[in-house]
Amino acid sequence: MKSRSVSTKGRRRSGAPAPDPPAKAQTEVEVVRLLWMAIFVSVFSFLFYYRRGDVLWYGDAVAHINIARRVFDSRTPGLLQLGTVWLPLPHLLILPFIVSKQMWQSGSGGSIPSMAGFVFGVLGIVRLTRTALAKVGEVDDWAKMAGWAAAVFYVANPNLIYMQATAMGESLYLAFFIWAVSYFAESWRGNEKALTKCGICLLAACLTRYDGWFLAGVLGVCVAARAVVKLPLLAEPARSGATQAFFSRITVARFILLAAAGPALWLGYNTAVYGNALEFANGPYSAKAIERNTGTVNPAKGNLAAAGAYFLKAAELNVSEPTWMGRLWLGLAVLGSLAAWRERRGRVALVLWTPLVFYGLSLAYGSVPIFVPVWWPFSIYNARYGLQLLPAFAVFVPWGIFFLVRGAARLWAAGSFLRRWAELMAFAATMMLAVSSYAGVWRGRPICYREAENNMKGRVAMDSQIGKWMQALPQDSILLMYLGEHAGALEGAGIPLKRTINEGNHRVWKRPDDPQGLWERALADPAGYANYAIGFEGDPVWKAAMAGHLKALVEIHTTGQPAAVIFQGRAN
Repeated sequence: MKSRSVSTKGRRRSGAPAPDPPAKAQTEVEVVRLLWMAIFVSVFSFLFYYRRGDVLWYGDAVAHINIARRVFDSRTPGLLQLGTVWLPLPHLLILPFIVSKQMWQSGSGGSIPSMAGFVFGVLGIVRLTRTALAKVGEVDDWAKMAGWAAAVFYVANPNLIYMQATAMGESLYLAFFIWAVSYFAESWRGNEKALTKCGICLLAACLTRYDGWFLAGVLGVCVAARAVVKLPLLAEPARSGATQAFFSRITVARFILLAAAGPALWLGYNTAVYGNALEFANGPYSAKAIERNTGTVNPAKGNLAAAGAYFLKAAELNVSEPTWMGRLWLGLAVLGSLAAWRERRGRVALVLWTPLVFYGLSLAYGSVPIFVPVWWPFSIYNARYGLQLLPAFAVFVPWGIFFLVRGAARLWAAGSFLRRWAELMAFAATMMLAVSSYAGVWRGRPICYREAENNMKGRVAMDSQIGKWMQALPQDSILLMYLGEHAGALEGAGIPLKRTINEGNHRVWKRPDDPQGLWERALADPAGYANYAIGFEGDPVWKAAMAGHLKALVEIHTTGQPAAVIFQGRAN
């Protein structure tokens, strides 16, 4: 008689019962609906801002596009053109879309990765909300409604709508952030494969923004601690002892390696190329160097409480214009977080608050200021960072409203009616809050849009004038130009970057400079290397042209910008 073999595939080595498979957070129909809703908003808003010429208002957006472009369009092309301060993934994602000259000039190529990030972020916020707030083993009616409420809060946010139409990295990072937390929540409910997916998202996040490094550290500590000692404070309610089992050591090790890979790669790159692992943090192009050279005011420097307050105010202004309504958003989000903690339902999503800690530390002890128009110095600068709390608002504000409605049902004499319709009433209240808040933001113009508008004043006018003059120069002429602030002049004029000798044309591993580098040799003898030199008062090219007594052909002035001069170099 043959013995029948019994498969042990999928059994846990610990012998503990396997967790019940979680219900799907989204049906295929809902995914399709969410996808089309997000695509419609993304494409329509992009076309709106594109037709108005607003997608290149941020100087950083222009810089991102041209950093990607110079990887192949340069006199010294290659991956070293990616530089050191900004992380490389956004530029690598932009790169294939700006090979086209038209998509480079218009900025549309830089918008595509941001738009894709926006779409995936919408899908992720629904999945995260339903996974985090669902009861054990099932996605109940309120979790489904909360998912849609979160999607509306996210997809309809006016500031995010504008940012995703540009080459800025906010929507791209938010997508990685949301999906990392979503997979983390699924792994906390017993899905071992989700932990590896979380690690992959963290790797992408760490190569997109430095916020991801802090997030990876927090999640890495949580996973390591859970694997070693169990974390009852973050665990979901126990069900037949299944939550006490955790993952294999291989899975945990794989996650830790993925989470650490991004920072390790960037530190290694900086060490190998620049001889300084922290070149991005303390090098000549770092935020610290910019603060030191420009004397930028930081109203929260050295004060952690003030730093947190400025960041929270920026977050409020990204969802609402009136102060009282912004405070309402924050209060409801805090209430929803407390309710999640109290009920052990959605505790894992509390990691969505990590940007508050990261930016609080960055403002207080780093070189990252935030200006908001209602507080000193009464300007707008880096207010877009407040968008990093949008996922926390999207998840916990509906939960806070539901907690209030349910509490009122228990206290009021007619509570049976409220209890029966509490979920629907809470959903209606969240929609009313979204409509009233976002309508006010549109009326007053989104703060990120106003920040971009302030950013472009003077710079765009200068770039336009310089571009027109450069178009009049012979098409085979070589230009010596520092591109730091005005790469947009070449972009707008459609002049290939390889026609310029710029600060990227040298061997970056030669420190502090490269005497044999093309850039340094051209500065030492501008007339011997370039037909024309375009200098801005005080920059290296201007100083070199003045020292070489080059003839000034054109001098351009615009309000708030250093004078630009086109100098005659060698004869054609």
